[in-house]
Amino acid sequence: MADTATSTAQAVEVFGVSLHPFTMSATVDRVGDLLREGGHHQHVALNAAKIVALRDDPSLASIVRGCSLISADGQAVVWAARLLGIDVPERVAGIDLMEQLLARAAQEGWSVYFLGARAEVVAAAVDVECRRHPGLRIAGFRDGYWAPDEEVGVVAEVAKSRADLLFVAMPTPRKERFLAEHLDDLGVTFAMGVGGSFDVVAGITSRAPGWMQRAGLEWAHRLGQEPRRMFRRYLIGNSRFIAMTVRERLSAARG
Repeated sequence: MADTATSTAQAVEVFGVSLHPFTMSATVDRVGDLLREGGHHQHVALNAAKIVALRDDPSLASIVRGCSLISADGQAVVWAARLLGIDVPERVAGIDLMEQLLARAAQEGWSVYFLGARAEVVAAAVDVECRRHPGLRIAGFRDGYWAPDEEVGVVAEVAKSRADLLFVAMPTPRKERFLAEHLDDLGVTFAMGVGGSFDVVAGITSRAPGWMQRAGLEWAHRLGQEPRRMFRRYLIGNSRFIAMTVRERLSAARG
């Protein structure tokens, strides 16, 4: 886990959670700084659903507070922060940050490990990214399915690769807990969870059109693709997030 001094540098607070109000380019530059500084650093992306989850899960909130870099993944988070008088310049979506980092990695010679999703999906994602970013150094990849007693071996496999960057395609909160528990033993300098990004890269699922992303409606596109899995996260979670924002705004007005 990153030290607190690093994780709180230049951060603002939104809904009681630290957030780094960086643009995409500044976020990529910050990752470059962390790679030069060394150590072991975890990134987390905040969307409305995750902020709601943090209210219900103190241990997950503690993990997020210890991360070196915390981005506003959801457009709703950007809008809510601005409504509360906090300047967050733009959304830094996890999948877009991953692509920007892969482009920089190909330029700088950083090595990359892909961990998560099904075996055929992660293999396809690696193939796509190698064609998309010529010169990309792949330290290794493997799927995200293993028995509890195999986890130590998975961590050792990543460490043996000596990767600079690690992308973990697992759902919340599994990816956050996995990285927090094993960050030092994984040996990578920078690790980030990327949720279902490998599925998107591999063409298994699709992203919302650009206009839906800009309008903060990407959640509706995902709900349409996976209604059973996403119903509670989006319809119930988004309602709670709106209520939280209203309460924070009224509290600030009274204050």
